[in-house]
Amino acid sequence: MAKVSLKPGTMLNPLPAVMVSCSDGDLDNVLTIAWTGIINSEPPITYVSVRKSRYSHQLIEKSGEFVINLVNEELVRSADYCGVKSGRNEDKFAKCNLSKIHADHVKAPLIKESPVNLECKVLEIKEYQTHDMFIAEIVAVHADEELFDDDGRIRLDLAGMVAFNHGEYFGIKRKPIGRFGFSVMKKSTKKRINREAKEKRQKRNEARKRKA
Repeated sequence: MAKVSLKPGTMLNPLPAVMVSCSDGDLDNVLTIAWTGIINSEPPITYVSVRKSRYSHQLIEKSGEFVINLVNEELVRSADYCGVKSGRNEDKFAKCNLSKIHADHVKAPLIKESPVNLECKVLEIKEYQTHDMFIAEIVAVHADEELFDDDGRIRLDLAGMVAFNHGEYFGIKRKPIGRFGFSVMKKSTKKRINREAKEKRQKRNEARKRKA
């Protein structure tokens, strides 16, 4: 199949759609962005790239803090709205009926309706022509308790997460194609993992029946 050459551009897709909450101590705001990711594991370091003209830019720059709130399908309409409208003109928390929860380490609030929230403190700001990159350490993570299985493992596959792909939102509901390392995994290991997963499903089903 032949390739078509395009001019250089931001064609890295899909990306996570996240809602970034921020505060200057008096006013809270929320901004939806897709330009975010992980930079380092230990300590956990992330970034958000924010256009210089956005109201949230000045709040994050002033406070040196923000919260990344992951988006699921129930939140996607609010996420889209918060990415289009400016907090200079309205309270987007109130407009979208978003609930605030006090964070442990930053002034910016967590969004209660988000399945996972990451508290972040800015380490460095890299300035570019259109956006500034706020590089930050993740200082706390919060997740809905119903996302954890009986072994305490978080099940993000149950969260109904959303990805942003070339201007459109897509729900991530399909079963995993594989897990990290599956391409080199021994057959005996695969069988053991599948057997353990089956046993866990059976236990969960039995527990649900007892509760019913």
